[in-house]
Amino acid sequence: MIFREDVRWETLKPQEFLARQAACPVVYLPMGLCEPHGHVAPFGLDTIKADWLCDEAAHRFGGIVAPTMNYHVHETGYHAPWLEEVMGGVNPRLGALPPQVVFQTLLYQLRAFRNAGFRGLVLISGHHGAQADLRRVVEAFSDAFGMAHFVRTDPELVAGRFTGDHAGRYELSQLLAIRPDLVDLSRAGRVGTDPLGRFAQNPDVEEASADEGTRILGASLDRIGQAVSALDLPDIPADAFLTLSDVDDLWDRFRVTQGDWVTLSAG
Repeated sequence: MIFREDVRWETLKPQEFLARQAACPVVYLPMGLCEPHGHVAPFGLDTIKADWLCDEAAHRFGGIVAPTMNYHVHETGYHAPWLEEVMGGVNPRLGALPPQVVFQTLLYQLRAFRNAGFRGLVLISGHHGAQADLRRVVEAFSDAFGMAHFVRTDPELVAGRFTGDHAGRYELSQLLAIRPDLVDLSRAGRVGTDPLGRFAQNPDVEEASADEGTRILGASLDRIGQAVSALDLPDIPADAFLTLSDVDDLWDRFRVTQGDWVTLSAG
């Protein structure tokens, strides 16, 4: 058996947690969503990508991976017509939450991170589309309480080198590299005959390959590594503690900006 040091907050014991945190006080937050990814791939592809990238980054660059946030924004603003276009009248079996629920939850997660002694955050979302608002939330928290941060979706990590998609060559290549057992490309042709129809599957899905996925993931990790090295970690007193009321007040100020939230816009 090959032993690999644990990097997950939920499975670390106190001694190992504190040692990892002392060496690198950076927390990674994987964010994903269960949504249709065609007939060839599982609903949780977005989550699987984010988990893998955060786990691997923590192994390579230090830090601890927080429990995954497996619900995300969908069905609102410009997301809604896209969903109708790729699904028609088919039930998407979607695990989405309203933007205000996701963003408020994220604020309280950030409180937990800071109170636990982390000084830097790397948030990686496998679900693309809400990144501007996620950054807005994290920046509001950082401005109020101090926390270095890097917030990206996985396509943003490789912008200019690879082109992101939904349930196509880009996404399925990554899954073929991470969990090939979860991919069944023999089902790609079902878009024309299955009652589910297209089920959000991209036409180029059969061009996916594990080799390309390995290149995408390698480039993504390089970018995360650069970001971790560049974080300007603030000095936070050891006895600093944010109350729930502290974050309640910040949320009250943040939610009045919803007119500017991208996830509520028409396009």
